[in-house]
Amino acid sequence: MKLLVRNLDRLTTEEELVNIFKEFGEIEYCTLVIDPKSGSSKGFGFIEMPNVSEAKGAIKNLNYKTIGRNKIRVKTTKN
Repeated sequence: MKLLVRNLDRLTTEEELVNIFKEFGEIEYCTLVIDPKSGSSKGFGFIEMPNVSEAKGAIKNLNYKTIGRNKIRVKTTKN
């Protein structure tokens, strides 16, 4: 299941994001969206979790959780 993670602190790294989500299950991939001009995070990214029940657990436990300085939002993507 592909998850959209929004409102990330701009200093959050892919490694940190993986570590947060892997508490809930296997991570197939993680990617942060990076601004090509500045090279910094745009504040959102994607996580792919192959197990649907683990992904739903991650959504339930991490949506609106404070990570860094921000409350992140986690939901499924359309595809």
